[in-house]
Amino acid sequence: MSSGTVTLVIFEGYETLDLAGPFEVFGEAGYELRVVAPQAGVIRSSKGLSTHTELSVRTTDPHATDTVVVTGGDGVFAARHDRTLVEWVTAAASSARRVASVCSGAFLLAETGLLDGRRVTTHWRVADQLAREYTALLVDRDPIFVRDGRFWTSAGVTAGMDMALALIEADLGPRRALDVARELNLFLRRPGSQSQFSVPLWSTQPTSDVLRRVVDAIHTDPGAPLGISDLASLASLSPRHLQRRFTHEIGLPPATYVERVRIEAAQRDLSERDDPVETIAHRYGFGTAETLRRAFHRIVGIAPSDYRARFGTAQPEDESAARSRPLGGAG
Repeated sequence: MSSGTVTLVIFEGYETLDLAGPFEVFGEAGYELRVVAPQAGVIRSSKGLSTHTELSVRTTDPHATDTVVVTGGDGVFAARHDRTLVEWVTAAASSARRVASVCSGAFLLAETGLLDGRRVTTHWRVADQLAREYTALLVDRDPIFVRDGRFWTSAGVTAGMDMALALIEADLGPRRALDVARELNLFLRRPGSQSQFSVPLWSTQPTSDVLRRVVDAIHTDPGAPLGISDLASLASLSPRHLQRRFTHEIGLPPATYVERVRIEAAQRDLSERDDPVETIAHRYGFGTAETLRRAFHRIVGIAPSDYRARFGTAQPEDESAARSRPLGGAG
């Protein structure tokens, strides 16, 4: 039984994963899928992969869909000037229950004027350009996806799959979204408030051997003593000198960097293991569960317990396996 109709809009030079990622996620959940392009026939992606569609904006009813998803890609900057395409997207978006864009698809959706005054996101590389060219938009450069009313926008490529899972969760509940994620071997799902960047992406990488040694030590053992004096000793620098040099070269203070690395380590454990929050807090240098909760909520936007409830994949241990395991064995 169909869960609703999802229409994905592509154009010459679309990004392959902007189409294929959401297409697979929605398809796995049982949605009826349509792919619409400016013209029927073969449409080439920005990487050269061809998609054949029988539906064009000239022959397809824009009102016959529940959800519209506009893909991105290098070709969006030409596609947004195709008035026939923009008018079709405007009509479809005006009548659809939900409207979404993936990556730079926000540029095409912005051309409709329907995003004016709304909070949106896009790929970090073009976020400033989006804000500069469409000044009526409230561009948030950090989240992997944003919802503002019935409008959803996501960051680059794979973030479209996170958004698709969120849409499925809104329609069919968290259990169905979890089933889809597991079937596709996806991480269920990163919260929209999570930053587009993991630590190696959002920070400038060290260029000197001294700071590279410090950064490697932080990533190797996030739970080790990593105060400014500990790191300064590792770098053979004074704490003040390290503070100044680290902040200049990496782009943020050592303590902030350490906290972000520890939070990301805690996120992995919360999603993959069933250890108590108190144990995870001690493991990664937070000291107490309450300290971890405060830092986690400030950075991720939700409490550790809520994060685990939404995204945890650890399963209760099978009782028969537990009974058969030799005493003292690690398994």
